[in-house]
Amino acid sequence: MSTKNWNIIGHEWAVRSLQQHVIRGIQKQAYLITGPESVGRRTLAIRFAQALNCLKPPVDGGPCLGCSSCEQFERMVHPDLTVVESDGRGVQIKVDQVRDLQYDLHLAPYQAKYRIALLLRFEEANFFTYNALLKTLEEPPAKVIILITADNAEKLLPTIVSRCEVIRLQAVPALTLNQGLQSRWLVPPAEADLLAHISGGRPGYSFQLYQKPELLAQRNQWIADLSMLLTSNRVARFAYADNLRKNRSDIYPSLRIWQGFWRDVLLRSGNSSSEITNIDFEEEIDRLSQEVQKEKVIEILTAIDRLFELLDHNVNPRLAIEDLMLIFPFMKD
Repeated sequence: MSTKNWNIIGHEWAVRSLQQHVIRGIQKQAYLITGPESVGRRTLAIRFAQALNCLKPPVDGGPCLGCSSCEQFERMVHPDLTVVESDGRGVQIKVDQVRDLQYDLHLAPYQAKYRIALLLRFEEANFFTYNALLKTLEEPPAKVIILITADNAEKLLPTIVSRCEVIRLQAVPALTLNQGLQSRWLVPPAEADLLAHISGGRPGYSFQLYQKPELLAQRNQWIADLSMLLTSNRVARFAYADNLRKNRSDIYPSLRIWQGFWRDVLLRSGNSSSEITNIDFEEEIDRLSQEVQKEKVIEILTAIDRLFELLDHNVNPRLAIEDLMLIFPFMKD
């Protein structure tokens, strides 16, 4: 059974499973697709919606990606598609958004076989929003497929998760992503290898880096900033925290970059056989793995995880980042 028509890098097991659901007509009424940000959760959900509603499927269970239905779902403008998402990172999905969705789902499909509800990053909802969705999951209307994405099923209500077919996506192996970047987007081999590694096996992020070189330049700058901070005093660190606070949109991505960098240091500290992500900063990573105790690296990673949680709960970002700055080791220049 070919999965090429889904035009997805990696996750073949998930594609095969969903393809069988389409072929055999055994699709569930709700799916929860989890995994790291930019790993391909939304893309998989869209492909499934396309496969369910394709007007000219070239193979059983596979979308053509060229008919009017497939194109509308790709652009997320299909009249039978309702998308629910927050207004931005750190902003909660409103309960009224789910209530509006409930009204839409009780309408018969306009032109597709199934009406599709796509709820993106649903870990950004609150308790009241979860409960509003739960009512729909308990008694879903006919001819409706609900597709939910989240970074982790454990962040949602267990009663929501139990009513969904859960598909847990993981990072794509670097070699698979490397080959996919070359074959699908014609990325030169050396660049594809670098992007496959520094994206942490996330196809969406690797493509963003390829499309927008300024993102790669910004990533390099954040790693350079981290090196600078390690040799800076408390005053300089607090000044950096204040500047970062003023550019709130940079907080999450910069922390993600630092998190991946320190994970690489931890891998080298423990002499792990796993590949590091930031292969272009290998020398710096090896140096820090020798100079910073393993326990300190674990403390830093724990602090970054805690900082993400605090920011999601609208804690003062300046104070939260300053706390992290004090956990970083003070090193000699």
